[in-house]
Amino acid sequence: MNCISNTQKYSIFLLILICFGSVLSLKAQTFREKQEIKKNTNQMQLQALIQDFEKEQGQLRSKLIASGMENDWKANQKVLDGTVVAPNGLEPDGTLLYYSTQLSHSGEVTRANQLYSGGSLEAAVTGKGMQIGIWDAGVALETHQEYKGRLQNADQSTLVDPHGTMVTGAILSVGIQPKAQGIAFDANALGHDWTRDKIEVAEAAANGLLVSNHSYGIATDRVPDWYFGSYIKVAQDWDNIMYHAPYYLMVTAAGNAQRSKDNEVPNYGKSVDGFDLLVGFTTAKNGLVVAAADTDIDTSGDLKRAIVSNYSSLGPVDDGRIKPDIAGDGGMVMSTAATGDQNYHSAMGTSMAAPGVSATLLLLQQYHKELHNGYMRAATLKGLALHTADDVASPGPDYNMGWGVINAKQAGEVLKNKDFSSLIREQSIDDGKTLSFKVKANGKEPLSISLSWTDVPGEVVARGAVNNPAPVLVNDLDVRVVKEGETYYPWKLNPMDATKAAVKGDNKVDPYERIDIPEANGEYTVIVSNKGRLAKGTQDFSLIVSGVAVTACTLDAPHNFKLGEANMESLQLQWDGLPETLYEVQVQSIAFDEWQTFYTWDTSYELDALELGERYAAKVRAVCTPNVVSTFTETIHFEFKGDVTEAETYQTYTAEESLRLQVFPNPAMNELYIDSTIAPNSPYQITNTSGGTVAQGMLNGGIEVSNLATGLYTLAIGDGQKLRRAKFIKR
Repeated sequence: MNCISNTQKYSIFLLILICFGSVLSLKAQTFREKQEIKKNTNQMQLQALIQDFEKEQGQLRSKLIASGMENDWKANQKVLDGTVVAPNGLEPDGTLLYYSTQLSHSGEVTRANQLYSGGSLEAAVTGKGMQIGIWDAGVALETHQEYKGRLQNADQSTLVDPHGTMVTGAILSVGIQPKAQGIAFDANALGHDWTRDKIEVAEAAANGLLVSNHSYGIATDRVPDWYFGSYIKVAQDWDNIMYHAPYYLMVTAAGNAQRSKDNEVPNYGKSVDGFDLLVGFTTAKNGLVVAAADTDIDTSGDLKRAIVSNYSSLGPVDDGRIKPDIAGDGGMVMSTAATGDQNYHSAMGTSMAAPGVSATLLLLQQYHKELHNGYMRAATLKGLALHTADDVASPGPDYNMGWGVINAKQAGEVLKNKDFSSLIREQSIDDGKTLSFKVKANGKEPLSISLSWTDVPGEVVARGAVNNPAPVLVNDLDVRVVKEGETYYPWKLNPMDATKAAVKGDNKVDPYERIDIPEANGEYTVIVSNKGRLAKGTQDFSLIVSGVAVTACTLDAPHNFKLGEANMESLQLQWDGLPETLYEVQVQSIAFDEWQTFYTWDTSYELDALELGERYAAKVRAVCTPNVVSTFTETIHFEFKGDVTEAETYQTYTAEESLRLQVFPNPAMNELYIDSTIAPNSPYQITNTSGGTVAQGMLNGGIEVSNLATGLYTLAIGDGQKLRRAKFIKR
């Protein structure tokens, strides 16, 4: 896996031309892309599900009418703490399911702000052109100033709901009130009330919907104890939708029942301990369930501390699966209010943690499309979120916050570094087959391997038995890593000892497995297989690997960049070679002020048709993938004089001769300006923290720094007999 064939070289070269040579209108979800997703969606099965859900809706209404409760269905009820509750489901055993809202800046907690312009990933991803589905107790106030016409009342609901308005704002708000800015503040949303949620989601998924948010759940004080942690029909229904729409992912709030004592017979501990409180669709296998966490994030986006919020519902589910899956912002979040177009409100709860995660996932889909010209399957998106989450407390997952706190920064880095230091593969495995391949650890970070799949809907195994441990997983895939006779296993949890740290072993219950090797070095073999027989004979899966060296290419700028042989019409640029590396050469005629770009696999490049007496500039950088490049070498300036051409040199100064210099803006993105009186055409030099020169030239207005990597630099300008210096940050 660490060598590049000629075919691969040609493919990389074509990708470079496509990515660097086209205007990226790639960020929006286009009609053609939705049609492509529809092709990969089982339309016939989804239509059959919709018909079944319509029948169930009719049966529910009949029961409510017979019980004199029809008005409870038509108008949501508020309990004393402001929670909205309404009957909206009927299980085969006759139990009414009461939907309940989950209420008790998110961008910094999820690290989605690192995807914005000026963030560490320099992605400029904001959700523009993307669409998310929002189902809630009612729709948001469409006319709120923060939505700017980007919210569509998709089911024409007349019920404007305060909870739905707050949830929508956490996703969409453009930031007129900066503290209320949503995560995907340029996205569009389809707003719905929850009355026909399964029907409407199935229809939207059939038409290309990628992500939906559900900040509500089943009221835990209105179900029998055996429902807690059980895989009941409503969980099966949602798994059915996601299985037949493989690009669609449901994101739901875990709930706020940790201190409710509603489950009198939890599968671990006592009622007061707060375990085993997930119910309804939060026990589905294929969705993403979001817990709330109290966190401390530093200015670099690194997690310093996190604990589960004291209201957030805990797992485990009855068969021991890792639920909740992940955690979002559990603190107080400011958002839009339904009381007026310019009004705001603050709230906390898993209801506000879930939209932060949903919107972050939408941005990651957009970023993947921008980088790789396509969207991820839902299993890949879910796997990516779990693979890159910040681990909390003991290594591995737990039943409080699943795999940890979502980290869009790390997820974005895995996407950006695909085929350099990470691998992302969407494949399928046939019954009884084994797939294997080798990877080489890069020795700079842990080697992590994740296997994720959207499982076939399970049987409704819960039929009145309390804490039934029967596994719901249908297609049990396995991932193993082997090196020199040693086998590495994935993480797993024990529901009988829910507070115990995760261990490594054979995971027989989760449709997601991850292996972490902290101090990996050398070559490893990754093996994917399955137990028993696969339903339908095959299973799609997604594999994510990070901490690998896919090629021998490095992010070091080419060394010893210089002018080579020249004649009266051409000149050769030369540099020291790096293995498996494509080079981008940029050349500028000073008279025209435009850079021309060329690519080569060689360690030299010949410039021809040069004009005698014309001044030129040249620089080169390494290209490892279309999205992973080194910084440029220092720029060489020269006047073309045929075979006597030499690179221009610049005066150097001692430290004693240096004076301070003022620059702006600082941090800088594209250009850096001098806030001092400096003579035109003064020589300048930019060095990195290692002392290496990364740019130099003659001062003529602003200094372009867009090609520099993010980091700290020193600018030095020769001013007469003195040297002026200033430090600046490149964002």
